[in-house]
Amino acid sequence: MDGTPDGRTALAVKEPPPAANHTALAANDTALAVSEMPDAGDAGDARGVLVWPRWLRSGAPFVLLGAGAALATVSADALMTPDRRRATVVLAVAALVLETWWGLAGGRGRPRGPAHRIYYLLRWAAGFGLAWCNPLFAVYALLGYYDAERLLPRHLVRPALFATAVTMAGSNAGGLPPAEGRHWLAFVALLALHAGLALGFDHLVVKDSEYAASRAAALAEARRANARLTQALQENAGLHAQLLLQAREAGVADERRRLAAEIHDTLAQGLTGIVTQLQAAADSPDPATTRGHVRRASALARHSLGEARRSVQDLGPGQLEHDPLCTALEKIVKDWSDETGVQAEFVLTGTAEPLHDEIEAALLRIAQEALANVARHADARRTGVTLSYMDDEVSLDVRDDGTGFDPRTPPAREGAGGFGLSGMRARAERVAGTLNVESAPGFGTALSAQVPLVRHD
Repeated sequence: MDGTPDGRTALAVKEPPPAANHTALAANDTALAVSEMPDAGDAGDARGVLVWPRWLRSGAPFVLLGAGAALATVSADALMTPDRRRATVVLAVAALVLETWWGLAGGRGRPRGPAHRIYYLLRWAAGFGLAWCNPLFAVYALLGYYDAERLLPRHLVRPALFATAVTMAGSNAGGLPPAEGRHWLAFVALLALHAGLALGFDHLVVKDSEYAASRAAALAEARRANARLTQALQENAGLHAQLLLQAREAGVADERRRLAAEIHDTLAQGLTGIVTQLQAAADSPDPATTRGHVRRASALARHSLGEARRSVQDLGPGQLEHDPLCTALEKIVKDWSDETGVQAEFVLTGTAEPLHDEIEAALLRIAQEALANVARHADARRTGVTLSYMDDEVSLDVRDDGTGFDPRTPPAREGAGGFGLSGMRARAERVAGTLNVESAPGFGTALSAQVPLVRHD
């Protein structure tokens, strides 16, 4: 009678998909949980060994022992001598007692231990003896293929499979011991076949178990990776919220600085000019001169009002709405000279061309602030403003012959004063430019702002 060994089945696991967000993590957790659930139709131990249902494990030995006894009874006259019949009865009763004891003692449900080895050895010996007496009793010895992995430690499984193969090969060859040479030849061939199949299947089972273990390890690593990714996502969410808050605060601070600078460059300078013109009008005894100062004060007030509206709306300087930068600077220099009485000259070098709006606005505001500083602090008689267009940059130079100062210790900012050098330097740096100041007490001041030549889009 031929038999095939059964063995362990691999745990079926799913590879978790890469997790990119919380939805993927939830899908991974679901896949991991499903992969770890045992199949309802089969039961398996921790090693992945296929285990028969309890009722089948408990009843199979009795069924096979009974089947072997029935076959032996039918074939007793043809295959058994009287001595073998008596031996068969003794061995069959011993096997029945062994199986009854094992079932009542609950050995099949207990953790594997020395009792399992003794039971397997006694059952194999009973099966071998019964197959020796009658080859058809091999149906009972067939149990050795199915229980070796479950009852024995790994190092004893293959010897147990080979021992069972001996019993099965002897039964297939016509009984033990072989009677003659050709029976021996058949026994050896059948033993090689049974042992090869049993050990080969066991080798596949071992490999399958190792593969299942590696997949289980990968599954555990995937779970740990998911946990790490979940933690990283939570940390990233916190960092993202923090960055948004910092960006919002930085935007608010930058907008405050912009509005402060715009108000200073428009309202503060305009109001200063208005005050100057009104004082001049009040001090002048000539009605015509007084009216001229009042007209200029009114024009400055209207201009300052328009600049304030543009600053609030985040528009550029009003002077650049209709004129290019060089023309706007020329007009500013002329108006400033008329207001302050200081001789001023504007010079253009190079070929003028349209610049980016922010570049032009920055240069215009720097020129306005520089002229305002000359009027307030320099006590100058002459002032020159030069706008130079070069290959890759634009330079704005403002020079005066006033009192000058030490650049290393600039004058303290007055309570009602403007942004001064720091404001001009901030404007230049905002458009990737630089601001340099050369001055000395009694020798006037030279201010130079260089910005990149970025053409208008």
